[in-house]
Amino acid sequence: MSLITVDLRDRKQLYEQLIDNIKKLILTGELMPDDKLPSVRSLAKELGINPNTIQKAYSELERQGVIMSLQGRGSIVLADKKGLRGEQYEKLIEKMRIFACEMKTAGIDEEEFASAARLAYQRLGGNKDDKN
Repeated sequence: MSLITVDLRDRKQLYEQLIDNIKKLILTGELMPDDKLPSVRSLAKELGINPNTIQKAYSELERQGVIMSLQGRGSIVLADKKGLRGEQYEKLIEKMRIFACEMKTAGIDEEEFASAARLAYQRLGGNKDDKN
């Protein structure tokens, strides 16, 4: 059984779910560089979805440099946790910038914003010393 999953009830496109799921598995260390991904056919059968959906996700991951497809041998993981974390960090910083703008527009000053962010993170059980 594969670690790769999709939620058929989710509004997000299935291929996008696959992309996010594979990246998450890399970020958590469950997939490492040189690990082999399930074949398009076997994963499609396991998940009960169209093989073209799997192929679309794999093609996008390959375009992003996350995986590499080897003719006749399948696809392997290229990206490492550190590289993907940096990419994800930049995307999250942009989301945070937009949110900070909304907070500022609502009259919330920088200290209140920082305090709210710390409180939200602490409620998740996050550790400020965790660098993973």
